[in-house]
Amino acid sequence: AHCPLSSSHVASRMSPPARHLLAAVAIFSAQWLVLGRLRIEGAYPDAVLLFLGWYALRAGRRPGTMMGAGLGAAMDVVYGTWGIHMFVKALVGFLVGRFAMDERTALIIRPGQAFVASLVVALLHNGLLVAFLVLQSQATPATLLYGLWLGSAVYTAAVGGIAMLFVQRSSVVQR
Repeated sequence: AHCPLSSSHVASRMSPPARHLLAAVAIFSAQWLVLGRLRIEGAYPDAVLLFLGWYALRAGRRPGTMMGAGLGAAMDVVYGTWGIHMFVKALVGFLVGRFAMDERTALIIRPGQAFVASLVVALLHNGLLVAFLVLQSQATPATLLYGLWLGSAVYTAAVGGIAMLFVQRSSVVQR
């Protein structure tokens, strides 16, 4: 028997913007509650940034900027960085959205491409984030430079590459 409240039935009836918003909330929650605590020498992966990059590639500049601003504002509230995450994530959404794919074009990303693209975007994002945090808090740049900028960029890129391995594998299994 088919259950009308099953997650697949509910998700199929939701509009794409509602699904994207729900995914953004879920990924933000996972970042805040789990991934932000998986630190290695001060570095942590940024799943919100990975989602924002994926979303901006699919949706374009304006929606990417809006999603980046919304997710960044939520991160500013949680981490107390008032405006820094919002500005940097909105800028990333705008820049990545510049390379948005046409709806008729299938977006196929290989794990190696995901790693390199994630690394480049994370280096840009984290570099700006570190610059603003140094200006705001007078923190030692060396700590932020190695832990947040370089370490988190590589960690985020690794998570992005691994995630694409799973996505690629599940799409092969579904065929």
